[in-house]
Amino acid sequence: MSNIMPAPFARKLYYHMARIRRFEDRVITLVDDNEIAGVTHEYSGQEAVAVGICGALAAADIITSTHRGHGHTLAKGGDVGKMFAELLGRTTGYNQGRGGSMHIADIGLGIFGANGIVGAGTPIACGAAHKFKAARENRVAVSFFGDGAINQGVVHEAMNLAAIWQLPVVFVCENNQYAISTPLKQVTILEPYLRAQSYGMPGVSVDGMDVEAVYHAALTATERARSDKGPTFIECQTYRYFGHYTGERHMKMSYRPQDELESWKLRDPIKIWAARMVEGGLCTQQDVEAIDAEVDAEIERGVESARSSPQPNPAEALDCMYAVSYPNTPAWGVEP
Repeated sequence: MSNIMPAPFARKLYYHMARIRRFEDRVITLVDDNEIAGVTHEYSGQEAVAVGICGALAAADIITSTHRGHGHTLAKGGDVGKMFAELLGRTTGYNQGRGGSMHIADIGLGIFGANGIVGAGTPIACGAAHKFKAARENRVAVSFFGDGAINQGVVHEAMNLAAIWQLPVVFVCENNQYAISTPLKQVTILEPYLRAQSYGMPGVSVDGMDVEAVYHAALTATERARSDKGPTFIECQTYRYFGHYTGERHMKMSYRPQDELESWKLRDPIKIWAARMVEGGLCTQQDVEAIDAEVDAEIERGVESARSSPQPNPAEALDCMYAVSYPNTPAWGVEP
């Protein structure tokens, strides 16, 4: 436990990790009960990454997310009720129920959207960072992506561009060891963080199950970005506790050894952080239980709020499909 971490901040880190875990647990039951249509990609096990990274960000900083984006959105301050409403396809959701799990965005919170296209958030983060630098704004862009994106061309292009232009962007590779069912070691020889050297930016690998380690790595990277020293690549070694998506268990897919899964569960980031806070005198076990109760109540309120929200009106199905660029200019495809 770092001696410089204030108790309220340490508890906040725990709150956000517990909030993500409880949210995902509830999502799984809602999918199983057919209240959420289709499938979702759970973030359980990776909570320390999103919370540690976002803990180092300012409100004005932005993130781009992935298909496994619930944790990123919640860690950046997303509203539980709006998220459940979006997943349930209700009009009070972040995208009025039109986007679902993989397209949640909140520009006001600096959440530039989840993305179902692997690695596609990296150039978006570079675009935002370019604007920050050109406007001399003291802001940082963070792009989350998984180990499965490490060989995507667009990721390499984005990192190269960020290095050339010294953009205030942080690339966060969440190495959960598998791209769907393919182990990273079967498709990549080098550790992901070593790729950073070829672009002339710092690359570090941290324990993605340790929220404090992730936070300090993010703090160093964001301070570098704010000092106009350019991008940083952070690889977080982590693990997802569920399959690639909720449908796997019904398909009886099996590609991860059970002992491997159990060994990673012994390093549960939430349990580790709770124990470290108590041992470090930052809170008591009763404080931890109180936070858990607060989170449970928040999750239930969010579910009930979503359930009571209106269903979309079929007559409005084509609304929001086009954007009007300028005042008095008709939308694309509409005759003046």
